Amino acid sequence: MGRINGIDLARSLAIIGMIIVNFKMVFGSIGEGWLLAIVNSLSGKAAALFVVLAGVGISLMTQKGYEANDSSRCKSDRTKLLKRSIVLFVVGLSYMAIWPADILHFYGIYMLCTLLFIWASQRLILSAALIFIFSYPFLMWMMDYDQGWDFETLNYQEFWSFKGFFRNLFYNGFHPVFPWISFMLVGLWYGRNDLRDSRVVKGLLVKGLIGFVAMVLLSKGLLYISHTSDPIESEQLALVLGLSPMPPLPIYMLAGSFLSVAIISTCILVADRYREAPVVIYLVNCGQLALSIYVAHVVLGMSLVYIYDESMIGKYSIQFTFCYAMIFSFCCIVFSNVWLKYFRSGPLEWLFKKIY
Repeated sequence: MGRINGIDLARSLAIIGMIIVNFKMVFGSIGEGWLLAIVNSLSGKAAALFVVLAGVGISLMTQKGYEANDSSRCKSDRTKLLKRSIVLFVVGLSYMAIWPADILHFYGIYMLCTLLFIWASQRLILSAALIFIFSYPFLMWMMDYDQGWDFETLNYQEFWSFKGFFRNLFYNGFHPVFPWISFMLVGLWYGRNDLRDSRVVKGLLVKGLIGFVAMVLLSKGLLYISHTSDPIESEQLALVLGLSPMPPLPIYMLAGSFLSVAIISTCILVADRYREAPVVIYLVNCGQLALSIYVAHVVLGMSLVYIYDESMIGKYSIQFTFCYAMIFSFCCIVFSNVWLKYFRSGPLEWLFKKIY
């Protein structure tokens, strides 16, 4: 059936957003003003979009077997996804010393868990996503969310211990399986819609926008009603009722899901209408190398600054961080377009296909 270019366009936006946010975490964001506000607004949203898109990819990959109710294809698809999840998990862990906020090893576990739902109905998929989202506050009530964390340095103590590793992975890491798997399930549900019908996509866009705006208004309304002059209480309320990804509470999770649906839908419509526009072509090609670029932004993008002056890590201005992120993203776009003139897939994408 061919690729849906809008999905790749959305992937490119997600990966560029993640580069900006992740570089800010590593290199620093000293300063004030509109630029810092824009960069902060991307926190948690680019990563959520990245995971939702992964769910969409799984949905499209398994679509033929799902529609035909083909058991042999079902088994083949599950085997491929199982292998992918293992490889992604191992790759993500391999550079934790450079990038402790990696999402790939979480991503591998999301994919593993999503195997249970790839043949489920859309209603069951959404129901499971909502259960994961709304059960998380009860999990926080039973367990200490702060356990293991030094939030001043964003260092997770005992990460490599058995208890610490699984606590971080499933409960209170940067992107814990519970409830972040909901993002992948939302993507799985989204991909089950007829994304080649513009009317369906426009309907999803409207629903996504309405849902996101509703969550933003709900957050602001609750914060206004519960306003307190105590700065500590005010900060705690902002974490619980705001749109912060840590902890990943229901308002954030729902807002991230709705926004991702709106962005993907917009990208599908834009890529379809302006398919010949150079900027669309360049970004679509960039999206096809999303995995390679994600690994490159850690292994190359972060390492270069470590090598240049490790003592400055965390002390750079927001202007430096943003400019470096944009330059690196531009280089990735150029590389993607040149690479795809000679090869059919990205370097890591090709390698992974050979592995599984």
